[in-house]
Amino acid sequence: MKKDLVKSEKLFFANVAKTLAQGRGLVCSVINSAMAKTYWLIGKQIIEQEQKGSGRADYGDYLIVNLSKYLGEQFGKGFSEANLWNFRKFYTVFPDYNEFSTQCVENLSWSHIRLIMRLDSKSERLYYIRETSQQNWSVRILERNIRTGYFRRLLSSQSKKKKTTLKAISNLNINDFIKDPYVLEFLNVPENATSKETMLETAIINNLQKFLLELGKGFSFVGRQFRISTETSHFYIDLVFYNYLLKCFVIIDLKTTKLEHKDIGQIDMYVRMFDALKRGKEDNPTIGIILCADKDETIARYSVMKENKKIFTAKYKTILPTEKELAEMIEQKKQLLLKDSANLKWFV
Repeated sequence: MKKDLVKSEKLFFANVAKTLAQGRGLVCSVINSAMAKTYWLIGKQIIEQEQKGSGRADYGDYLIVNLSKYLGEQFGKGFSEANLWNFRKFYTVFPDYNEFSTQCVENLSWSHIRLIMRLDSKSERLYYIRETSQQNWSVRILERNIRTGYFRRLLSSQSKKKKTTLKAISNLNINDFIKDPYVLEFLNVPENATSKETMLETAIINNLQKFLLELGKGFSFVGRQFRISTETSHFYIDLVFYNYLLKCFVIIDLKTTKLEHKDIGQIDMYVRMFDALKRGKEDNPTIGIILCADKDETIARYSVMKENKKIFTAKYKTILPTEKELAEMIEQKKQLLLKDSANLKWFV
C-alpha cells in the first residue's frame, strides 16, 4: 500500500511538472491567462491528490512540503509552500474555471489574483476581476480599492427601488457610478479641516489622477472654478468632469463643513444652469454631486433631491477608515436607502 502511494506521488509530481512545462511554453502575449490556468490546474491536482491520501494524518501539509521541494529542484524559485497553498486556494475559490476565465483575465497578473481570491463575497470577487481587467488597474491600485471598500461603497449607494426609478427616467444606471463615502486619503489634508474649500480643491487638482480613479470609470477632467454666466451674473463651479459612459457632465461642489439646505439649493441651480448653458444636444442631463465633510440625511431626504434624481450628496474621508468604521458607514447608508425605498413606493 505504501509503495503504491509513493509511486502515485511520483506520478503526481511528474504530472504537476508537466502542467508547469506546458504552461511556460505558451507565448508571452497570453502569459497571464496561461499561468492563471496553470496555477488553477495545479491547485486542482493538489486537491485531488489530497483526497487520495485523506486517510493519512496531516497528508495535505506533507504533500505541499514535498511538492515544493520537487518543483524547486525542477524549476527553481517560485514554488514555495506558500505559493502552492495559494494555488490550492485559487482552485477552491474558483472551482469552475470558466466562471473566472470569461472575465477577460489576460490583464490580471498572479499578484492581482492572489488579492482578489481572498475576498469572501463571490460578487465582490467577480467585480474586481472585471474592473481590474477593463480599467487596467495596477496591483497597488487594486489593493487600495479593496482596502477602501470600493465595491461595497458603490453597492451601498444603490437600492432596488431607486434603480428602478432611475431606469424609468432614463436608461442610465447613475447609481452604479456614485459612491458614498469617497475615500480621499491620498490628498494628505486634515480630516477635520474646516478651512476654505480652495485647500481641498487644490489638493484634488494636485492628485487629479488618483481622484479620477476614486471617482470611478469613464470620468475625464474638464475644469476647476468653471464659470457659467447669465446676462447679469457669473457663477463658478468648483470642479467639472465629463463621463463618457454616462454621456453627461458631472459637476462637483466641495464643502469642508456639514451639508446645509442652502448647499442643495445651490447645486440644483448649478445643474439647471449648466444644462441650459453648457450641455450639448447629444449630452444626457447633468449630474450634480455635493462632496461634503458631513451631512444631515434629513436635509437631503426632504429637499429638492427627493424629486431631482440627478443630484447627489456624498461624504468624503481624508483618512483611511478602519474596516469597522467603513462597515458602519456602509450599513448606515443601506438602512437609509431601505427607508427611502419604503417611502417612495408611490413614486414607482
